[in-house]
Amino acid sequence: MAAGGILPDSQILSLTRDGRVIPAEALADGQVQPASLDLRLGSRAYRVRASFLPGQNRTVKDVLDSGVVMHELDLSAGAVLETGCVYLVPLLEGLDLPADISAAMNPKSSTGRIDVFTRVIADNANAFDQAPAGYSGPLYVEISPRTFSILARPGDRLVQARFRRGERKITREVTVSVDLQGFDGRIGWRARRHAGLIDLAGIGAHAPLHYWEPVDTRDDRLVLDPGEFYILASREAVTIPLDEAAEMAPIAPEIGEFRAHYAGFFDPGFGVAEAGGTGGRAVLEVRGRDVPFILEHGQPVARLVYEPMAAAPDRPYGTVQSNYQAQKLKLAKYFMPA
Repeated sequence: MAAGGILPDSQILSLTRDGRVIPAEALADGQVQPASLDLRLGSRAYRVRASFLPGQNRTVKDVLDSGVVMHELDLSAGAVLETGCVYLVPLLEGLDLPADISAAMNPKSSTGRIDVFTRVIADNANAFDQAPAGYSGPLYVEISPRTFSILARPGDRLVQARFRRGERKITREVTVSVDLQGFDGRIGWRARRHAGLIDLAGIGAHAPLHYWEPVDTRDDRLVLDPGEFYILASREAVTIPLDEAAEMAPIAPEIGEFRAHYAGFFDPGFGVAEAGGTGGRAVLEVRGRDVPFILEHGQPVARLVYEPMAAAPDRPYGTVQSNYQAQKLKLAKYFMPA
């Protein structure tokens, strides 16, 4: 009997070979991660009036055909997805999952760090970012840029899927706090309003100071301004061993004055010394909410929830191209080194 837990890279490839993950095009290099699969944008985007869930006995296409679409965009030559708008894009990957395997989705790290809000929607879904065991059908991604407009094309990867065999089993939880003492005098970055466009194909091509204001150390505290978006870092170094995967979750939903993350998957090998990860911090994507809020150094802001792997990955995080191994306070991969 196959072991339960999060599927590693080798078993994700097996799902593809067995027709359980159905890509409209051959998988691209680097698309299979140690414990997740990057999902790619298709060629069409629909500007919709509002976010939605289809609910039971209704497909996403049924909802699109019901009048929620304002207009369509062809992504083939690149199209701008504007801030403050909601778009729905069919993904190139569909699913035909076995009865014992489910999928959970999350934004990629680089997506959260540019304040692009994403959620994956399946047919008949009553919840975002979930495909139940045995799901068979297409996947769509809702995209809502919050701070920076983005230039998107088919094949761009904003979200990822993690596959789980059996029921979810949490092995442990670790509290993550915020570092406000800083790195070389800097504790974070605050996004500039009305900044330029971010081209998702422009890896390392954007000047940080055109998009971000440095936030310097001030008495081990930071006042979060309502509606502003910040990149901060955890005080703790994070390690994900090869037999576990982790997901970042809110530490206390009742704390309503800030949101502490968008992207939540941590793959096995992150922060592991053998993979070059000694001292890797968790980067925190923080948005202030309704009123100014004082964040103190060492204040708990999130928790890492660990789960067992079904098997160790063939290529742990950090042993192949990894943008964030051994990171401290690091912006998304789209920006030049700061």
